[in-house]
Amino acid sequence: MLGAKLFKCVTIVTLLTLSQVGHARQLVWTGCGIAKLGFMEELAAAYKAKSGVELVLRGGGATKGIRDVAEGQSDLGGSCRMPLVFKDGDGYYQVHSAEAAVAMIPVGWDVLTPIVHPRNPWVSDVSREQLRAILTGQITHWFQLNPVAPPDRRIHLYVRAGGISGVGLTLRQQLFNDPDQVFSADAQRLASSGKIEEAVEGDVDAFAVSGVSSSRHRTVRMLNLDGQAPTMQNLSSGKYALYRILFLTAPADYKRDAQVKAFVDFALSAAGQKVIRDSGTLPYQYGLNLLRTGASDSYLQSLDVLEQSGLYLPNG
Repeated sequence: MLGAKLFKCVTIVTLLTLSQVGHARQLVWTGCGIAKLGFMEELAAAYKAKSGVELVLRGGGATKGIRDVAEGQSDLGGSCRMPLVFKDGDGYYQVHSAEAAVAMIPVGWDVLTPIVHPRNPWVSDVSREQLRAILTGQITHWFQLNPVAPPDRRIHLYVRAGGISGVGLTLRQQLFNDPDQVFSADAQRLASSGKIEEAVEGDVDAFAVSGVSSSRHRTVRMLNLDGQAPTMQNLSSGKYALYRILFLTAPADYKRDAQVKAFVDFALSAAGQKVIRDSGTLPYQYGLNLLRTGASDSYLQSLDVLEQSGLYLPNG
């Protein structure tokens, strides 16, 4: 009888141990499609080859990349925007409560680029002023960008629904210096950057803004901005001045979880940053000068609030 009980106890312990090991061999990442396509697939593959630990990559957008981690629904996440900030009753800026328990770890940079259908014959370059006018509905026809275009040919503008998406919020901050900027009422509003990129692929009159990290995987044409091509080289040199930080998100106390900490350490290591660079995304350490040369006051203010909150962790 004692032997049977002992065998049962050993069996239960063995099953628990196997369950714990199985759980430890897999991490769940949720986040924006731009980070997923831009570097996370390559980073996850490299980490699995190094450690044997698999990352399950789930999309859903930047907001889920922050809030799913805050709520404990994901081990890690990815965001192409900073947490939301607001001014409290005393006039101090605070991080939104739904996003205030997440470590924001910068791992890369992304160019925000205007995109059109590859067969669009009317435009190859826009200025920042023209881009503002398109997004706010002041420019509505292609002839306003190119006088040889037919006068009745309308621009089909696509933007993200809502105002807190990764592209939408950062575009408002960096291009308009106003996170509450209203876009054209005539724009078609879609649920994700992926949906917008797909729409541009199928509409010769389409115009949108997305991230290079994902757009380069699509059949779209990326436009020059103020004469500068949306390349990693122009971004790192400061010539291309419309960009955002790409974050790895983790629980604020993530260092207490050995598995999560190990992946963060890998992402920030020379090997991890090389994977990010080889995937076509500018690693964070290569673009530190950007915050001094082209960031808007609105963007820097959000970063300052994040840093003061102790959630901005450039060194993990």
